[in-house]
Amino acid sequence: MQFMWADTLLAVERAHLIRLMVWGGASMLVGSVVLGLMRLRGHRSDLLEHFGMQTVAWGAIELALALTGFQRLELRDLAGATRLDRFLWLNIGLDVGYVMVGMTLLVLGWRMARRMRFVGAGMAVVVQGSALALLDLVLANQISR
Repeated sequence: MQFMWADTLLAVERAHLIRLMVWGGASMLVGSVVLGLMRLRGHRSDLLEHFGMQTVAWGAIELALALTGFQRLELRDLAGATRLDRFLWLNIGLDVGYVMVGMTLLVLGWRMARRMRFVGAGMAVVVQGSALALLDLVLANQISR
């Protein structure tokens, strides 16, 4: 990794956490709207209900993690930047794992049991894992310059 000035790294990391906060908040909003509209209209759909619940839950966790990270932001030395880089690549691996778990839920829910709750939950996990991977890859690209 080529060394980046500490203040530049701090700004890049701050921007990443803001993007994560926006994504988490938007996920909570979208999931809540889906669930709220279903309740309001008296509509019952296992697929939409479980998609909405997963989306709200993931959004809340993402928002909480981003807010915590934002409060802990500080200038990093070379060792701190290296730890961030390694942690980021670990997270990217986990993001790919989330997508695979979501795909497994989706496929098994559909093929094995025709359970729409698993399909909806799997779809939400795929969306969240993909978005997190994208956000983390953007940060990885920025800090590897």
